[in-house]
Amino acid sequence: MNKKQRSENAFTQRIEVAGHLIDSMILSRIFDRIMDLKGEFEVEQFKIGRKTGDHSYARLLVKGHNKSHLNKMLEEIYRDGAIPVKLEIVQYQAAPDDKVLPNNFYSTTNNPTYVFIENNWIEVENQMMDKVIMLDIKNHRSVCKPIREIKKGDLIVIGETGIKVVPPERPREGIGVFQFMSSQSSIEKPTQTISKRIAEDIFKTKRQGGKVVVVAGPAVVHTGADTSLAKLIQDGYVDALLAGNALAVHDVEYSLFGTSLGLNLADGTLASRGHRNHIAAINEVFKAGSLEKMSQTGKLKSGIIYECIKHKVPYILAGSIRDDGPLPGVITDSVKAQLAYREVLKKVDVVIMVSTMLHSIAVGNLLPSTVKVIAVDITPSSVTKLLDRGSGQAIGLISDVGTFLPLLVDFLENLKRSEHLL
Repeated sequence: MNKKQRSENAFTQRIEVAGHLIDSMILSRIFDRIMDLKGEFEVEQFKIGRKTGDHSYARLLVKGHNKSHLNKMLEEIYRDGAIPVKLEIVQYQAAPDDKVLPNNFYSTTNNPTYVFIENNWIEVENQMMDKVIMLDIKNHRSVCKPIREIKKGDLIVIGETGIKVVPPERPREGIGVFQFMSSQSSIEKPTQTISKRIAEDIFKTKRQGGKVVVVAGPAVVHTGADTSLAKLIQDGYVDALLAGNALAVHDVEYSLFGTSLGLNLADGTLASRGHRNHIAAINEVFKAGSLEKMSQTGKLKSGIIYECIKHKVPYILAGSIRDDGPLPGVITDSVKAQLAYREVLKKVDVVIMVSTMLHSIAVGNLLPSTVKVIAVDITPSSVTKLLDRGSGQAIGLISDVGTFLPLLVDFLENLKRSEHLL
């Protein structure tokens, strides 16, 4: 073997990938990654699944110009589901101090991830993007954790070897709107048709014992959809509500005064001295001591928060620097608020994000790509930003939430009536 051949062999790596490679575009993405980085590849084996549920398989020889170039390509395609043909155990190193990571730590995606250790693939628990993987060798576990939760001596995964990422695949079975949507979002998509498909998915999820979480902003109240979201909670379609101070303030304002930001929602007119109503609502909550006590005493008789309290649906209110009040119960420490959000989001199946870009993006960062996400906002750029969090099953609906939520309630009630008639 001459010097040139030895050099070429030093900068190659055999990788393999399995799954629904063609219809989920996984193999195409791997090809694109290699070519975009000016590398080369040779397909050594390619087996296409013959039946609907069968996986396809491909083995490739990836060729780089030098070691650094090869490693850069491998890092990219490993995150698209490829793994080395010759498996290596995952590498790890102890954290040198609390909240301090080893150099070359592995940064996670939101896709399901596995680490190879003791001749087994172990799934990483609590998968989130932009976190690290901590190993518990003794108990054969691996856990996704944010940097602030790392303690001195924790075993942190480093490098890229011994890690398998499973990218999202195009669903093989019919799952309503997620199969119906050929593109993620468009202002031209029919609101009624999509709302009906979303209702079918939510109805099916709840009938199968699944968990649905709603992330909502104050526009739900401003647009007159307060009663619709309250109805969804009342009817058992919502397992938890994630929001900010503003949603609760205007929800209470509407319940007490029939206004939102001083505007009469019944006729659209400005209420006399209505500009002070949201502060008056906050004052009433402080007088009662809490939203729960206000509900128990009968002062709060309707609305989103009232239904959450009445039906024991958890609601988490995360504060911000611009909040008026904030209300008692609002979590003003952002770290504690994120922990509370994470707890509620465990084992969630569907997340509906309506008219709150900041809270929705925050939630998107905490979700694995396997969770179905429905993002609804009247601003196209907001929907795009929400979908860019990387969920494998996400759709966007560019619509006024005041139109969407009443439609959703009507379609769900029709489904319930149809079920009773069977």
